[in-house]
Amino acid sequence: MISHFQVVNGADPDRGTRTLRAAVDSPSHTVLVVDDDAAIRFLCRVNLELDGWAVREAEAIEQARETLAATPVDIVLLDVHVGADSGLDFITELRERHPGIPVVLLTGSVGSPRLDGVDADAVISKPFTLDQLTGTLGKLVLRAAPEAG
Repeated sequence: MISHFQVVNGADPDRGTRTLRAAVDSPSHTVLVVDDDAAIRFLCRVNLELDGWAVREAEAIEQARETLAATPVDIVLLDVHVGADSGLDFITELRERHPGIPVVLLTGSVGSPRLDGVDADAVISKPFTLDQLTGTLGKLVLRAAPEAG
């Protein structure tokens, strides 16, 4: 039996496998999703993996630091508020320690004066569409690719 989700996403009913075309060229790019909300991390992980991304998760800034120290990452998707920590403060640290990595900020407060002058490559407001998520990350990682080489 095949589900509606599998049909919509290109599953082959005879083989029970999905045949999605990845929007990102192989080998897959790696995104670090930094958000204290497990549901947001899960939503990002599932949809980005279906789009061909390798996904790493961090529920806290300290965990994000550890992941960045141990794993090559092509782009960071960062919430403004990560538990008691500030994603805005973490952007400064990211720019100093990992200057070539694009940073996309997730926020529920777009248009806030607090975001003026923030050094993010892009801002995605919550709630967001999957096209906003995959499109923004894809454009930024492709734009940053020549700089990495």
